[in-house]
Amino acid sequence: MSNLRIFAVNQKKISSLHYFNNMCSSKIRASLKRLKLHVLLGRNYSSLPGLIGNDIKSLHSIINPPIAKIRNIGIMAHIDAGKTTTTERILYYSGYTRSLGDVDDGDTVTDFMAQERERGITIQSAAVTFDWKGYRINLIDTPGHVDFTLEVERCLRVLDGAVAVFDASAGVEAQTLTVWRQADKHKVPRICFLNKMDKIGASFNYAVESIREKLKAKPLLLQLPIGEGKAFKGVVDVVRTEKLLWNPNSDDGKDFERKPLLEMSDPKLLKETTEARNALIEQVADLDDEFADLVLGEFSENFDLLPAEKLQTAIHRVTLAQTAVPVLCGSALKNKGVQPLLDAITMYLPSPEERNYEFLQWYKGDLCALAFKVLHDKQRGPLVFMRIYSGMLKPQTAIHNINGNCTERVSRLLLPFADQHIEIPLLTAGNIALTVGLKHTATGDTIVSSRSSALAASRRAKREGEKKQKENNEAERLLLAGVEIPEPVFFCTIEPPSMAKQPDLDHALKCLQREDPSLKVKLDPDSGQTVLCGMGELHIEIIHDRIKREYGLETYLGPLQVAYREAILNSIRATDTLDRTLGDKRHLVTVELEAKPVETSSLLPVIEYAASVAGDLSQASREAFENGVHSACLQGPLLGSPVQDVAVTLHSLVIHPGTSTTMISACVSRCLQKVIIVCVVALFLNFS
Repeated sequence: MSNLRIFAVNQKKISSLHYFNNMCSSKIRASLKRLKLHVLLGRNYSSLPGLIGNDIKSLHSIINPPIAKIRNIGIMAHIDAGKTTTTERILYYSGYTRSLGDVDDGDTVTDFMAQERERGITIQSAAVTFDWKGYRINLIDTPGHVDFTLEVERCLRVLDGAVAVFDASAGVEAQTLTVWRQADKHKVPRICFLNKMDKIGASFNYAVESIREKLKAKPLLLQLPIGEGKAFKGVVDVVRTEKLLWNPNSDDGKDFERKPLLEMSDPKLLKETTEARNALIEQVADLDDEFADLVLGEFSENFDLLPAEKLQTAIHRVTLAQTAVPVLCGSALKNKGVQPLLDAITMYLPSPEERNYEFLQWYKGDLCALAFKVLHDKQRGPLVFMRIYSGMLKPQTAIHNINGNCTERVSRLLLPFADQHIEIPLLTAGNIALTVGLKHTATGDTIVSSRSSALAASRRAKREGEKKQKENNEAERLLLAGVEIPEPVFFCTIEPPSMAKQPDLDHALKCLQREDPSLKVKLDPDSGQTVLCGMGELHIEIIHDRIKREYGLETYLGPLQVAYREAILNSIRATDTLDRTLGDKRHLVTVELEAKPVETSSLLPVIEYAASVAGDLSQASREAFENGVHSACLQGPLLGSPVQDVAVTLHSLVIHPGTSTTMISACVSRCLQKVIIVCVVALFLNFS
């Protein structure tokens, strides 16, 4: 019996010990999980001086080469094409990160926001600076989601080149078309990287053909894949007739070998490469006269004798002229093809001095910069991203903002590396960096050294304009082209938890609007509620989440609504008369106008005057007419949404003496509303 009791007691002790161990293990696992999350959110990308291993570069060691060896580039693509993964590999191979991050694990360098890591997408553009083989590269990883297309727009505005990343299995996708048009708008030279060549369904030929057909671009095939899908193992360098094979046993893709293609070992691949190289030479010769003279003169009989360096120089000129786009391929996730992409960036994309900026001649080497992005830091305050076009910028110097007509002081200069920043002593022409201390500078502002410098540049621009018989005003000549802000697409109300928190909410929205110009905040005149306007459902959701996390406000959103617009389809002419007697004064006005649709998109109505009335109208009557037109277009008859894409022509305006301008505006507004309603009725009759 005693033995049984001892056994039972021991069994109970063992069970208790087992329970205790399980509890400890659970607590340890929970602690490790919290620790892992903490490490991910505060990842150390490169060590500080004195703590660096032999294989990791410090951010302090980034070189400051001449302007010819600077590359300002952006990574742009459709969502989930592999932009952030490609950027992560670039930073790893250039020696600035210890390990390869993964979007799914939420530990990439450029996706450092909590919302980005939770969703696995890029929400805001992130800048990193690194060096590669003697070149300094300022790289910006941009979002691929349509809601954040403004981020791409304002980054392309200051970049000298771009890498367009494609999913090799999908080719050109919807957002690819958008970012490509944005690059065309800002005349940014670019190269194409066909990513995900290891993916099932990947097709090099299909992706190239989609670039040719959908983007109307001329692809220059600088590489050919060795295998596709699961069989993908390397690429062929068409320019040098070499194959690049990655070691399948290598975990990080650093180990690869470059071998010349030989008739003995690779007869079929050599034949394909030779044909591709000959086609490439002919294609470049058609686009570059200098190269055509060289080919026809010395190498017309045998293209194989043409040096690779001559072909590379010609490809660089063609890329800079934007008559064709070099195409490379690889798999960023499988660590293949990224090092040749880096070489292509330095070889084919332009340096800042190769871009033609007409305004630089007016500043004569003095400071000229563009602020293109604003961030808010809890410790440092507003951080302004700036691209220096000429001159240099040092800490503790005063600068003049032409747009705001104000002078501010730059307290510090920082080199960006995603969410880490390294202080630097100066910023030279052609570079991108962060400035601290600018309280009033916003996205799109032009920065110069002083007011006198702006006036001197204005005088030079004026003299140049007179020579070329241009009639631009001084502001247009001095201001660098800013960023075109798109109109919001969705809107909803936002309310604080209590009225006492309304000032805090107003402050948070003001800061977020300065960071993101596509976010609009307005006050509903009827209800008095704050209305949040954004580019999409995800955009507003992210703003709501940021207000909660960064400003500690638990706000409430109303139902999401679409910001519709109304437009007319037909041209209609109408006449209206307003006759009112107020007191002992008679107000009489008769207006005849015509409304018609316009082909180009215009948010505001286009106002025109017929030749019969253009010379007889007083300035006050013109203003009254225009006020009436704008008032009528504020709300359409269908949904009460603004009316756009309409041109209004005034044919006749008869005003009784003593009629007030308010009555003129009221008559014009009523007449135009009548025209719009007639258009709607005609539309419904046609449908019925």
